[in-house]
Amino acid sequence: MSFPPPPPMATQEPIPTNTASKGLKAGSIGIGPTVALGLAAVAPAYSLAVTLGFVVLAVGESTPAAFLLGFVPILFTALAFRDLNREMPDCGGVFVWITRVFGPAAGWFLGGWVPQMATFIAGAAVAQVATTYLLTFFGLASIAAEPLAVAAIACGLIVLSAWIASRGIELSAWVQYALIGLQLVALGGFCVAAFTAMATGTSPGTAEGGAGKPSLEWFNPFASGDMSGLVSGVILCLFIYWGWDALIAVNEETTDRKGTPGKAVVITTVILLVSYVVTATAAVGFAGTASITDPETVSDVLSVLGPQATGDVFGQVIVLAVGLSALAALLTVAVSTPRTWLSMGSYGALPKATTKMHPKRGTPTTSIAWWAGITMAITLGLTAISADFIGLAILSVGLMIAAYYAATALASVVYFAPLMRTSLSALIMKGILPGLGALLKIGAFAYSAVDMLSPEYAGLSWLGIGSVFWIGIGALSLGLMVTAILRTRPRRFFSGQSIPRGNVTTRNQLPSILSTENPSNETEA
Repeated sequence: MSFPPPPPMATQEPIPTNTASKGLKAGSIGIGPTVALGLAAVAPAYSLAVTLGFVVLAVGESTPAAFLLGFVPILFTALAFRDLNREMPDCGGVFVWITRVFGPAAGWFLGGWVPQMATFIAGAAVAQVATTYLLTFFGLASIAAEPLAVAAIACGLIVLSAWIASRGIELSAWVQYALIGLQLVALGGFCVAAFTAMATGTSPGTAEGGAGKPSLEWFNPFASGDMSGLVSGVILCLFIYWGWDALIAVNEETTDRKGTPGKAVVITTVILLVSYVVTATAAVGFAGTASITDPETVSDVLSVLGPQATGDVFGQVIVLAVGLSALAALLTVAVSTPRTWLSMGSYGALPKATTKMHPKRGTPTTSIAWWAGITMAITLGLTAISADFIGLAILSVGLMIAAYYAATALASVVYFAPLMRTSLSALIMKGILPGLGALLKIGAFAYSAVDMLSPEYAGLSWLGIGSVFWIGIGALSLGLMVTAILRTRPRRFFSGQSIPRGNVTTRNQLPSILSTENPSNETEA
């Protein structure tokens, strides 16, 4: 199949992406630490602990199939992240990419406001979760039941995360190595014990007439016959994968900023897929669906099933792993969010103070301090409103995730459109697959929004509409208003001077948007 050559296009003005001008330490970490940061941001142990039960509730024994289906749009979106990072490796990531393709207003809202609101809410939630699990592990469950005490300790963990992040990317990466290593050991230990119990016929699922040994039917998405339940389960799985894109924020500090982050994105998502499918299969086979969906188990599967499968001692290791999983996610947010602000400040989209760097450690110290202060304020504020408010807020994050993932995938399609007429592989890898990922995310957004409208959603409502809908749509609406107001302020950014709009030209004539030697890259910070 042949493709006609694309029409000639004018070379676009280069985007200033000089790493040195931002003060980051180029070449500090390789592929391993980058993958660790991506995995830590997802918090796999915590994500599985609190989500697996609800997926089983939706699809039963087809839970492994739901995880497989949920991975498909994630993989398609990851391809968009990989390709866009290869062309525009900037710690601002989606902010720069969406601005480049759709303009400053879209970039500030969909690439700045939306992911930042999602991470702030998630940051407050994981700080609370880390505190609760760690207190439980140390036998202080009575303190874990006091919301004010939990909020105070959570603020302490936020400060600790900010301190580690400010000490340098190398220290942050090594801490994440240790934290993600413990999570994988804990999940692996649970899986080995669960499969061993199934093989010997001693698992509760087998003894009580539950699911028993895994079957190929568990991996067939249509075996359950309940399409509504399958859709609900897949949407839950879509959001359990969220967070891996945080590693893009350190792309300018990797050994190969064009290649390493893109490879790390794909490796991270595949590791998550394997971990989730294997653990889900082990849990369903070991305990059976009835046990997992029991009210005492459904919201915290691993903490209940872990000791049953591995014994009390290793079971406590699993509890510790879930707590440290949340702490690892908090640390990753402390690393990634300030670097996004650094990029936004470098292009004039945020105050210049966000670009202040530590001269020796190469960390955005001012932005890290701002992150810590805002996250603590949100944690205390949500706790003061209601002890359950953080839980409601985190449910609304799904809307924000779907919005900016879809926008990024669409940006990839538009940016690489000229190449799709020259190559079949480009049409498939840069057009069709990311486009499908965007459509699936848009569908997930619409389905979730309609679902959240119900006054029964999460058990709370206001004016006959679910409270989670008000939180999610309210945050997005507020972002639109803030963007509209700011369009008259940072004129250099909103006029398109700092990040000009454009796309790729041809395969052999790409715009020089990556060159650090080009004098035009030495722009004001």
